[in-house]
Amino acid sequence: MLDRLLLGQPRNPCRALAELRDRALNFDPSRRAEYTPQNGWHADERRQALPPEPPGAPTPGGSWETARAIARNYDFADPSIVHGVFDREEPLERRTMLLILQFHRLRIYVGVRVGDVYDEERTLDGRRGRVFGWNYRTLEGHVEQGEMKWEVWKFPETGEVLFRMASFSRAAPRGNLLVRIGFRLFGRREQLRFLALTADRMARLTQERVARRGTNPDPVAPGTDSTRRCPAG
Repeated sequence: MLDRLLLGQPRNPCRALAELRDRALNFDPSRRAEYTPQNGWHADERRQALPPEPPGAPTPGGSWETARAIARNYDFADPSIVHGVFDREEPLERRTMLLILQFHRLRIYVGVRVGDVYDEERTLDGRRGRVFGWNYRTLEGHVEQGEMKWEVWKFPETGEVLFRMASFSRAAPRGNLLVRIGFRLFGRREQLRFLALTADRMARLTQERVARRGTNPDPVAPGTDSTRRCPAG
């Protein structure tokens, strides 16, 4: 199963997704304090301003709510780098995902599982705001170890809306030798490219969907070319 996920295209990605539900994480989230650059891990953060709103609580159908829906559906992922295969009817809090990574001429099939999901008031850089966020964590067989989180912030004092990505990761110590060599040579560059394209795509999709809200009764409907739906069974 591992080699088939990493190097070959599964005949049935939905079946591959079902098999991933039995996989364990390939790292221990409780030790996150140890996952630092000093210990050989990458720590990344990127922020992208989104269309602002009036000060106060999130505007119904506005930038924050629109970006929240995009984030929840994983629609921000650029399909030139990654496709997400998952059951859209499955609660986000328990979601397992098959990610198809576009890595040069290879397609690498890996699994992640959603960890934390939250929608609450928090503080970022001393500023109080409303944040919706979630993260996913790598499963056994992934070319990496680590966690990536996605957050959509609204700061009520100014009306600013912000998309924030943050992660810690390193190359997995085990797996197919060819894939591990390629990932060590080019993976870091692709990681940073993914963050940049994701930020750009989130900003573009948010702006487009807010702008057409008046003519589309469901401006944040799921189903972009970055994801594929699979039934839970």
